[in-house]
Amino acid sequence: MKWFDAFFERTSRRAAQQVSRRSSLVGIGRLLVGAALTLPVLPFDRVARAADAPPGKKKEPDDGQCDYWRYCALDGFLCSCCGGSVSTCPPGTEASKVAWIGTCRNPKDGKDYLISYNDCCGKNSCGRCLCNFNLGERPAYRMGLHNDINWCMANTSTMFHCTTAVLVGEAEKAS
Repeated sequence: MKWFDAFFERTSRRAAQQVSRRSSLVGIGRLLVGAALTLPVLPFDRVARAADAPPGKKKEPDDGQCDYWRYCALDGFLCSCCGGSVSTCPPGTEASKVAWIGTCRNPKDGKDYLISYNDCCGKNSCGRCLCNFNLGERPAYRMGLHNDINWCMANTSTMFHCTTAVLVGEAEKAS
């Protein structure tokens, strides 16, 4: 194996004397871009997804998916995937004493509803079904309309576990 080490040492020393770092990076970049453009795109198997929904009928999202209508301003792990429900915290956690709000449109009836997003506190992060939507979010100085904050700060345990989306009521129309 000594000849192998000597070969690579000679080759790398020769390359270091003849090629600059910048030109090496340019060459590597060109190689990567060229390979990405010339390699064929791998085929995808969409048969399983097609079998989920009957033909011509769109599958309704449920409360365990990020595209459920109540989650339009949610940022966190869905409690419906973590042992709770869309509006209740899992056992062993408690709802945050403060929350942020959002207004979401229900596609079934076309009405806007006020949603209170409450973090469930007291356990480590759930880690499943992460959703992050920033529809209507305001800067951090408008605390009630900002979803990037650990809302467990007012509770005894500040550990965030998951987030609920509690329906408060129908939103009033602006006059």
